[in-house]
Amino acid sequence: MIKFTKMHGLGNDYVYIDATAKTGQKLENESSLARFVSDRHFGVGSDGLILICDSDVADFKMRMFNYDGSEAEMCGNGIRCVGKFVYDKGMVNRDLITIETLAGIKVLKLNVVNGKVETVRVDMGEPILNPKLIPVVSEEKIVKNLNLDVEGRSFKFSCVSMGNPHAITIVDNVKDFELDKFGKTLEYDSHFPKRSNIEFIELVDKAHIKMRVWERGAGETLACGTGACASAVACNFNGYTDRKVTVELLGGNLEIEWSEKDNHVYMTGPATTVFEGVLDND
Repeated sequence: MIKFTKMHGLGNDYVYIDATAKTGQKLENESSLARFVSDRHFGVGSDGLILICDSDVADFKMRMFNYDGSEAEMCGNGIRCVGKFVYDKGMVNRDLITIETLAGIKVLKLNVVNGKVETVRVDMGEPILNPKLIPVVSEEKIVKNLNLDVEGRSFKFSCVSMGNPHAITIVDNVKDFELDKFGKTLEYDSHFPKRSNIEFIELVDKAHIKMRVWERGAGETLACGTGACASAVACNFNGYTDRKVTVELLGGNLEIEWSEKDNHVYMTGPATTVFEGVLDND
């Protein structure tokens, strides 16, 4: 039997499993497990699976698997929930913790109210703008003008990595945008060697944008933390917004700041526990 917790950050939901050595829970074939638990008809129902593991370099290590079983470098909404998970369950008793990810070590500041974590501020590190490191096929030093034609429509993308690749484009109206029609094709475009998360942005004002996202390996989700960070960076270096911006997603709002002081991106948002459960190993 495997104990799990269903959690979400602004509706971006994952199944969380404590895979640290002290639990004795032995997991095999994590990709298959991710596909099973993610299924909203025959499994638990989620955008993917997140494992909380032991780490030699941080307080804990986060491993994140998408709906399709692929392992991703980082998840902004997911890491906030990891912070809540380990604090609320008494695995740490500090409000400043470190989490190892495939995108590096992230520092989390936990906002604790009545003994439970409500919101988390994550130091997401510096955005990666070098196209070879994102990666994206482009001759630009900073990718601002990647023109792609898809399904009879032309898009201009800016590209940023927050440890995982993002391509950001501006549309007039995100609510009515046909995201399903374009998202999957763009994810697999040949300009993106490791595929890409695709963000569609509506500009509201200098301090407010609206965003819908097609996540690599998952499809449209209600929120994407790394996508919100990448979009805030792209909107700023294109001159559309200030360095501090509210990103309005289908699941709620994130506050993003690209600091001039240290060039780091800071993300603040909620983390919510939905329910606890047990999986039958069979």
